[in-house]
Amino acid sequence: MIEAKGYNGQVSFDGEYVTINRKGFLARASVGKGVKRIHVSQITAVQWKPPGVFVNGFIQFTVPGGVERRSAFGGQTPSAIKDENTVIVTKKQVPAFEELRAAVDGAIAQQHKPAPSLADELAKLQQLVDGGALSPDEYAAAKARLLGS
Repeated sequence: MIEAKGYNGQVSFDGEYVTINRKGFLARASVGKGVKRIHVSQITAVQWKPPGVFVNGFIQFTVPGGVERRSAFGGQTPSAIKDENTVIVTKKQVPAFEELRAAVDGAIAQQHKPAPSLADELAKLQQLVDGGALSPDEYAAAKARLLGS
């Protein structure tokens, strides 16, 4: 479990769900208190704006059907503070959020990897037989499992 505490909420990632937890005055003043869980398969992008010298940054999770708008120069963080899928980040909090971002990005990439085709799996089994790692009987059993028979 990776956790990062931001200015207006805490984000955790367990490998499957991103959970945004908000409590206290800052949560009430921005998007409201509560907990939001987003399955990694529903996240299409992670926007990261590191904090600058004079402004805080943010991490934002994009989901299908979400309404996003590009803010004017200098207005990204003030606009982001009102988004329920965004947590504001200060300079001290950057290392934890960079670790979290890397983990979520990796999980998103894994979700979009194509599954191996049946033909690829059968070819791998045949290579194992040809190399002597599988007997013909073991090959037949593994092939039957792949084919669902």
